[in-house]
Amino acid sequence: MFSCSKTFLKSSSKGKYIFHSDTLQFSGCLWVIRDSHKRKQGPGTNLWQSNNAYVDKQGFLHLKITKKGNNWYCAEVTSTKKFGYGSYQWYVESKFNTLDKNVILGLFNYSGIDGRDEMDIELGRWGKEKFDNTSYTIYPAQDAKDTSNWNKTFNTMLTDGENLTTQRFTWKSNYAVFLQELRGFHDDNSNQIDSITCYNPPHSISNLPMQVHMNLWLFESPSPSNNIPAEIIIHNFKFTAQ
Repeated sequence: MFSCSKTFLKSSSKGKYIFHSDTLQFSGCLWVIRDSHKRKQGPGTNLWQSNNAYVDKQGFLHLKITKKGNNWYCAEVTSTKKFGYGSYQWYVESKFNTLDKNVILGLFNYSGIDGRDEMDIELGRWGKEKFDNTSYTIYPAQDAKDTSNWNKTFNTMLTDGENLTTQRFTWKSNYAVFLQELRGFHDDNSNQIDSITCYNPPHSISNLPMQVHMNLWLFESPSPSNNIPAEIIIHNFKFTAQ
């Protein structure tokens, strides 16, 4: 079992990440649950509450956005372990093409330096009703002179009753990152919806082992536009070393 300190800080230009001492076990790893202690923090200017992340009796992780009093609270968990080259895979239960336009699900690794060393899968419409809802972003390595990121978007349409997808990226030692989305839960490439590869060169890709984050948050808004709580269920996170 991995261990963590009682409370620790991680500073970035996104705001100070304050992680509460609460932890949870999910998919064989220990995760620290974020709690901002009623202080607004990035991404955006959100409040974070540890009660909004929990594992149910089936072993599934729930991430929620909820309202308490006059405020809305988001959810995030971070692995205590750092992961390197390999396949990062999530089984996600959500009809995310119908999520409120302000709600974003993030599945990513991150070194703690804003705008660097980060590989993102983000599901949401970034505050715009008709914007693509699947976004892949690779931020450059710390020593890269070019600070611009690589980004590709897709619009994923899920049919009535369809709410299970596999979200995956494979980070290779040759600095290529292959990102893909599948219908249903698969360890192979069955029922692929979309895929794309970011290469280095021409783009700069980090080689640092990093912690994995999963968060559900609000983009540039203090609340969902529909004023309805949101919830995502992640059945499994799987890392396969290269």
